[in-house]
Amino acid sequence: MTNTASSGWRAIIGSASVMSLALLGDALLYAVLPAYASDFGLTLPWVGVMLSANRFVRVFAYGAIARLTHAVGVRRMCIGAAIMATLSTALYGFGQGPAIILSARILWGLTYAALVLATLSYALDYRAKVGTRIGVNQAIQRVGPILALFGGAWLVGQVGPNAAFAVLAVPTALSILIALTLPKGSSAGTRRSKPASLARPKPIDVLFFMQGYGVDGVFAICITLIFAREASLADAVMSGSALLAMRHFGEAIAAPLFGWIADRVGARRVFVMATLLTMLGFVCVASGVVVFGALVMLMFRGALAALGPAVIAQSLAEDEEAIGPLARMQAWRDFGAACGPLATGFLLTFVSAELQHAAVAVALAGGLLYWMLAPAK
Repeated sequence: MTNTASSGWRAIIGSASVMSLALLGDALLYAVLPAYASDFGLTLPWVGVMLSANRFVRVFAYGAIARLTHAVGVRRMCIGAAIMATLSTALYGFGQGPAIILSARILWGLTYAALVLATLSYALDYRAKVGTRIGVNQAIQRVGPILALFGGAWLVGQVGPNAAFAVLAVPTALSILIALTLPKGSSAGTRRSKPASLARPKPIDVLFFMQGYGVDGVFAICITLIFAREASLADAVMSGSALLAMRHFGEAIAAPLFGWIADRVGARRVFVMATLLTMLGFVCVASGVVVFGALVMLMFRGALAALGPAVIAQSLAEDEEAIGPLARMQAWRDFGAACGPLATGFLLTFVSAELQHAAVAVALAGGLLYWMLAPAK
């Protein structure tokens, strides 16, 4: 058992490192593309399309990728995804125009879907202490985006936006070498469920849809605009970017901590608490307590990143595979994150940012109540 657990930890750390390196280009793109759209041969309307395209791809790809992972194995999926991540990052650096950049975003969407299921599959190979294992997995993954947001921003100032992505393709390529060292992994169970993506959402899927819609949509779009009311645009951008970077810090800190707590008191109980505190964050932003509310929201959003998969894992039988249910949950979360920015931008023309945050808090409360009252599986 000790050797199995030790091998499992090596697989978790290795696969999470692959994801961390793969995320370098994507994380920097969100900070760079809006300001340097012309350098990539894009107009501003295309920027929104590019930043949401990968999410829409993932929504409809999770089911197929879950089936493919069963067919070819977790390790091969990680190797293929690492190659695709390197290619997509390089395309940001060397490509120009909507067709090439959109191709890179579609490729990244497939890459991320494959890696998120693969890393969770390794974490669930050994079901004991699943919350801690998923939490550590999530924390390691956040290292790459944090480095990209700080080091990559400096690199853009030194060599320009296009060359910066070409440079980032080099460390991203290291993920291929790490993927080659991973073990084959198991199927995280032998009794399989059909890995449907958007069919028949479970109550927990509704909650993750609202989390994606609220944090990655309403909050991400509105936060800079809220700051811009009382500060210059440059200061508002800096303040908003700093809070958005806290998403990665929050996940790196909160995911392993709350995963560890979930292993001791039960993932469901801690999940309820984290959801309530996420709601509190939205209420605070809606009430004008913006910085405190944002920090609370982002911290417990990071906690939910570990607690959601842990709740699913603890609800399954030991011989029941987890990739299908995880694929469905991730698909609904990404669907919310894809719909959020589009709907928020439209609604801002006649609904204030504060009112939208309040509406998300109410929707989360309804979703939580729906999940808690739903009959057990």
